[in-house]
Amino acid sequence: MSSEGFWPGEAPAAEQDEVREPEAAAVAVPPAAEPVGWPQPREEEEATNGAEPEGEAEPEGVAEPEGAGEPEAEGKPEPEAEEEQEVAPTGHVPGDLDIPDGVAVLEGSPSGAQRTVGIVVSRFNGEISSQLLDSALEALAAAGVGEARITVMPVPGAFELPIGAMALAKTRRYSCVVALGCVIRGETAHFDYVAGEAASGLQLAGLETGVPVAFGVLTVDTAEQAEARVDKGADAVRAALEMADLFSQVRKQARG
Repeated sequence: MSSEGFWPGEAPAAEQDEVREPEAAAVAVPPAAEPVGWPQPREEEEATNGAEPEGEAEPEGVAEPEGAGEPEAEGKPEPEAEEEQEVAPTGHVPGDLDIPDGVAVLEGSPSGAQRTVGIVVSRFNGEISSQLLDSALEALAAAGVGEARITVMPVPGAFELPIGAMALAKTRRYSCVVALGCVIRGETAHFDYVAGEAASGLQLAGLETGVPVAFGVLTVDTAEQAEARVDKGADAVRAALEMADLFSQVRKQARG
């Protein structure tokens, strides 16, 4: 027992060497089981922490390039081009008639043998009218009509063509008359009056005289259309010669 005093109720301090609480025995805790594939690569670890891996998501607002996402057609045959269908020509076209056998037929030939031809031509739109005249003269030469049997009579315009044709036909010196000219549509009604009167007047000249009068007048919307039709002068000549030959056959038949 120590001789040092202490207050009543106080217990003497325990000597450190004498009393020592037992320390908790160290218990070996096995480490927690790691998931399969652990440790993860750095990229996968970042992905598990909420970071988006590179190359997976595109930022919003970026337009995709054209054609993206659409599969390319490899080896797909191109559609075959549709066969072009033949388009029937518009306007007046020559044709043949199917006439039954056993029926008497009177048919003219565009031959110029022993024919005399009068040509009345309009000076208005003279550039086109000149080309129509050249076409007509070439057709007459091809049909065998000599220059000595051709008479050309110019008139001011298409409106004067009928009276000119009437004057030539009434002389009875010509087997047929060819009228040439060009009327181009303008901004007024002038075209309708001139073209219509020229057509009806030339028909009247043939009806009153009995001499074939061929209509070689172009009635077009533009000068370009007229340029593309200058060969109508030759068509008018062939029509006039054919009608002249036909009228000659009719007269012979009438005489018996």
